[in-house]
Amino acid sequence: MESDYAKGGSFEHNGPTRPIYLYKTKYRGGRRVDTQWKEWFRGRKKWIWSLSGFMAVFLWAVAIYGIPDNSHNAWTMPLAGKVIVLDAGHGGPDGGAQSADGLHEKEVTLKIAWLLRDYLQESGALVLMTREEDRDLADEGARRRKAQDLIRRARMVKDSGADAFISIHLNAIPSPRWFGAQTFYYPTLEANKKLAESIQSELIRNLGNTTRQARHSGEVYILKASPIPAALVEVGFLSNPQEAGLLATEAYQKKLAAAIYHGILRYYSGEGGTMERN
Repeated sequence: MESDYAKGGSFEHNGPTRPIYLYKTKYRGGRRVDTQWKEWFRGRKKWIWSLSGFMAVFLWAVAIYGIPDNSHNAWTMPLAGKVIVLDAGHGGPDGGAQSADGLHEKEVTLKIAWLLRDYLQESGALVLMTREEDRDLADEGARRRKAQDLIRRARMVKDSGADAFISIHLNAIPSPRWFGAQTFYYPTLEANKKLAESIQSELIRNLGNTTRQARHSGEVYILKASPIPAALVEVGFLSNPQEAGLLATEAYQKKLAAAIYHGILRYYSGEGGTMERN
């Protein structure tokens, strides 16, 4: 049987998965000549020129800047690979401090922790939370419920193998005079101080309503028990009516979460240090 090729017809040259070229068989002076079908090229001319232009720009960029490495991830995901534990203070039957208007510490700490978790995850961190709802970690009917709750939180931090630990609380004292967010650390690790100072610097810068500085504390069990860099943030005073009003709002909670988040970024960037309010 005479093939289409011998007849002077057209045929496809097939690659592994799809046609690559389309040929046209012609006879010139009694000789058979195979030529690419011009219509194939004409129909794809713009596409070919666009691809050629892209490749030219790409090769120029590689020649000038070199082959891209993983530094892109460092900019878009600055906390990639970091594991951070967030502790929303109190919970369940333990409401913590309370404002004159009935706002409980446990409610505010959890909302700020949720917001902070989202910021951290968007930057590539793996976030663990000691609680994600209104509960504590103690057994029902435990005789020393508060102690059991704290011990279990501390154990969770220890077993997590995390890179950092942030505990969120609110302050309250008999006098309504005092206000302002403040960060505390336990002075066993130098990294504790750097983390606390980094967060406090961003609280000062972002909130604009406190001149407090990071302070060491030897009385906070959950900080003392932490084997990893840790800081406890008292985000404000529920005993101060004006600050309690702010703490009840979502806008201020977001502001606090963002400040703590930027403090963590500041810590991992190596900036650290304290920042005085002007």
